[in-house]
Amino acid sequence: MMLTEKEVTERLDGLLDLPMSIREAMQSGLKGAQLSTEQMDEIVSMVDSDYKHSLVEPCEAVGVVAAQSIGEPGTQMTMRTFHYAGVAEINVTLGLPRLIEIVDARKIPSTPTMTIKLNQDYAHDRDLAREVAWAIESTSLLHLGSVATDLAEMNVIIELNPGALEQRKITAEEVSARLKEETGLEVDQKENLLVMVPEEPSYRELLQLVEKIKKISLKGVEGIRRVVIRKEGDEYILYTEGSSLKKVMQFDGVDPTRIKTNNINEIGEVLGIEAARNAIINEATDTLREQGLSVDVRHIMLVADIMTVDGEVKQIGRHGVSGEKASVLARAAFEVTVNHILDAAIRGDVDDLRGVTENVIVGQPIQLGTGDVTLVASKR
Repeated sequence: MMLTEKEVTERLDGLLDLPMSIREAMQSGLKGAQLSTEQMDEIVSMVDSDYKHSLVEPCEAVGVVAAQSIGEPGTQMTMRTFHYAGVAEINVTLGLPRLIEIVDARKIPSTPTMTIKLNQDYAHDRDLAREVAWAIESTSLLHLGSVATDLAEMNVIIELNPGALEQRKITAEEVSARLKEETGLEVDQKENLLVMVPEEPSYRELLQLVEKIKKISLKGVEGIRRVVIRKEGDEYILYTEGSSLKKVMQFDGVDPTRIKTNNINEIGEVLGIEAARNAIINEATDTLREQGLSVDVRHIMLVADIMTVDGEVKQIGRHGVSGEKASVLARAAFEVTVNHILDAAIRGDVDDLRGVTENVIVGQPIQLGTGDVTLVASKR
């Protein structure tokens, strides 16, 4: 007897032991299939058996295995900090320094970068992609012209390039207004020539004014220093030096569902903790893969889960996961030993010796694997 599509769906919905993701994958895979009751039973039995086989054994030391599985390949990683990654002029931190950055949950990566994909109207047109890139890229005075000092008159002379102004879609009046707003000084404008005078007529004040106006962002997203366009397949993709996820998502032409940044904390703040967890997994996997190292994703997933389980991204270190362990000896074994033991003594803390580290320290069997099982002799 052949089962109808509705009956197949009902049978799959009845697999309560299996996670929803596996049930949905089976459902989509078997959609429209002509199956007999026996075939359906066999499929369900095989999937159920494979799922149970993949589960962790009771008392398995998953944390130790995950640490070993990531740490051992980590010893083979190179220390090179910068790499072009196929994109001209955009440096990215890779190798061991990048892996350390990820598990340390650094607020700002050493080389923040974004990969911005555009929507259908912009992705296939280089001119439109260039317009988006210029709108996002932070524009300073040095992009628009030259800055010089006149020591005789004690003033700063800014000469704007009309071509650069047109290209970046900004006017001399807008530049003048922005400089006045940022510095609080008057700007004398004659077409594309701007003259500014410091508050006090001194050489030091003059140089400080020049440095200040060079750093002012006139247009675009502050912090994104450069945007490079690269064609991949049939679409143009933007790569940035600097990251600002929330602001970039709001630009016309940008596809907000296909933006990537290597700043994990920023992803957590803008898109939530689940997105940050996925970012940790993807970044760590990509970093290891780029070095030719293969680590089972479940070990990396465990690390990502531990880092994000409390709803915020925490580092694996004394200011995060390791520093919050319940065991005094486990905390002391990691870093700043004396401080932990002194603080615990003052508070009168008690260590229940439940973990691996503290049992190794006191020289007794750890409560994992066979060490977790206690045999009781029967009196019969």
